[in-house]
Amino acid sequence: MDQRFENELKKVLSERQVKTGEPMEMHTTFRVGGPADYFVLPETKEELRETVLLCRREEMPYYILGNGSNLLVSDKGYRGVIIQVFKSMNKIRVDGNCIHAQAGALLSAIAARALEKSLKGFEFASGIPGTLGGACVMNAGAYGGEMKQVLKQVTVLDSEGNILAIPSEDLEMGYRTSIIAKEGHIVLEAVIELEEGNEEEIRSLMEELKNKRVEKQPLEYPSAGSTFKRPEGYFAGKLIQDSGLRGFSVGGAQVSEKHCGFVINKDHATAADIAELMRRVSQCVEEKFGVALEPEVKRLGEF
Repeated sequence: MDQRFENELKKVLSERQVKTGEPMEMHTTFRVGGPADYFVLPETKEELRETVLLCRREEMPYYILGNGSNLLVSDKGYRGVIIQVFKSMNKIRVDGNCIHAQAGALLSAIAARALEKSLKGFEFASGIPGTLGGACVMNAGAYGGEMKQVLKQVTVLDSEGNILAIPSEDLEMGYRTSIIAKEGHIVLEAVIELEEGNEEEIRSLMEELKNKRVEKQPLEYPSAGSTFKRPEGYFAGKLIQDSGLRGFSVGGAQVSEKHCGFVINKDHATAADIAELMRRVSQCVEEKFGVALEPEVKRLGEF
């Protein structure tokens, strides 16, 4: 680790906002991952901007982390700076039928606020285990809804350090992608536009979707949600199931018996176990059906 760089970080952030050698298994929903050299918690968009600009100036790798719900971090950890926005940049404000929220706000918390104000249209996201920033980057969706249907504007930090407000029509949102992903922008906050609705109907739909998830998804085990993207014309879980891989394991990692689209950390898996299981599943599905599965889970660090 670089003491000079650490001192520079502590000029941008306070001492309590900078950690070193932080185990990433504490910050990912897979509950795996070795230590990050630096783990920082900016509290404002200015602090985030200054941290990113410092990393760029010093050519120090960095990664913006929400709640780690779509991420596989190497057992060796990360040689760079993890910038976590989940716990410190998560404010939510309602203004009429619009919700203004920071990148670290949980989708479930935004959905709860929408329910409180009888605003409909965000029920689909109530059970997605991620933050708003990641959801904007990848156009997160579930049960027929997706972010592109509700986003009015996203404020981002571009590669030059400029703060830009991008209106919905310029977000270029598609299946698990957006202009934000293509350009490598960092989400700071977003405005979600909803419609007035009936509180009981909204609550009822959220309950219905929750029951579907509990019934069909292995929520009792650490995972990163859907492991593979949906190949065109197919369902990843069905292909994996039809390849005879239900319950297939490598070390402590397993293809969920409840839903084959999920790889779970069943018993103290390592990141290497999970990565190898994903590799073998992809290989088997391609051999059997000629379909290449693309991971939805991002990898960070050395594998």
